[in-house]
Amino acid sequence: MFPKSEQDPQKDFMASSLSFTGFVWKNLQRRRLRTLLTLCGIGMAIGAFVGLVGFSRAFEQAWLRIYSSSGTDIAVIQETFLSTSMDESDQSKLLALPSVAQAAPVIYNLMDLTPEVNALVYGWKADSYELESLDILSGRAFRDGQPEVMLGDLLAQDLKKKPGDTLEIQGSTFTVCGVYHASSALETDAVIMPLDQIQNLSSLQGKVSTFHVRLKPAPKGVSQDEYLKRAQAQIEAALPGLRAVPAAERASNNQLVELARASTWGTSAIALIIGILGIANTMAMSVFERTREIGILRALGWKRWQVLALIQFEAAALGLGGGFLGIVLGWCALHVLAALPQTATIVSTAVPVSLFADALGIAVLAGLAAGALPAWRGAKLSPVEALRHD
Repeated sequence: MFPKSEQDPQKDFMASSLSFTGFVWKNLQRRRLRTLLTLCGIGMAIGAFVGLVGFSRAFEQAWLRIYSSSGTDIAVIQETFLSTSMDESDQSKLLALPSVAQAAPVIYNLMDLTPEVNALVYGWKADSYELESLDILSGRAFRDGQPEVMLGDLLAQDLKKKPGDTLEIQGSTFTVCGVYHASSALETDAVIMPLDQIQNLSSLQGKVSTFHVRLKPAPKGVSQDEYLKRAQAQIEAALPGLRAVPAAERASNNQLVELARASTWGTSAIALIIGILGIANTMAMSVFERTREIGILRALGWKRWQVLALIQFEAAALGLGGGFLGIVLGWCALHVLAALPQTATIVSTAVPVSLFADALGIAVLAGLAAGALPAWRGAKLSPVEALRHD
């Protein structure tokens, strides 16, 4: 028998050499190239998630700036975003309401301007309060009843157009009367024309997509939220079948934003599946190569749950490492997009911390999901069969 003082160092050495972290670090270093490729795979997936979600949120903020810059409080809509079945004559009913200061009928449409360029086209009235939010850089505002258009400065630059030039839209010729700048990229890269002209162009006389409403100041003693809800109720009572939606809610829940979100999550899901398969392949190969080692651990007294936890810990470590790499890649991608002229006014490099936390959480969960089957198979190995493995 050895004295107790001589046994303790040996136990400490065995405990440290058989620790989870010791095994994880050793196993990840064992096949460095494979580990690196796995990290790159999950990193690309998380990078796509961070970049696409960041872009989607920036797109939503661009819609919100359209409303906030013009002072729009409420959008009166039907269920679909680009619907043009609302009656323009309802404007008079809105203006008669005690809480409504101004109501502007609007049409949105996506149109081809050239074989290579399409853009959002807005139909406004010449007296619309929304024109106040535009900075006219050259030329003048359009006039009702005239075949004239105003171009956002980004779109004018792409089309190489200036005031006095002509632009053909769906077979009709329009004169560029002005070039403007707006706070939202969805307006600086767009066309604004008289409401009656886009109605004629689309054979939608008397119809609009929405009404943008600016409210009067809230009475003293009434909170803004309460006043907004009261105005919504008044509008919906005056226009049965239509909805009065606060501008912030409209910006986050319109069809174009929802389409951007769906594309973001669809693309991210595909990338994550590829990353998960990469981790699963790495862990399956790791379990196969370490079958004998697992048998030794089991012979030394390791329980099945300990083997399972070990393999899952490795998979989670791969996911976490890939998550940090993906955050860096996504952050870099957003900076690249912010530097490109086509997307600079939409994309923001200010990414909320919550997005990084979500990315890391998804990466770890992806690692655990990928390691589940290899961990279960490794835990099922009997010590005798494992020790016989060559």
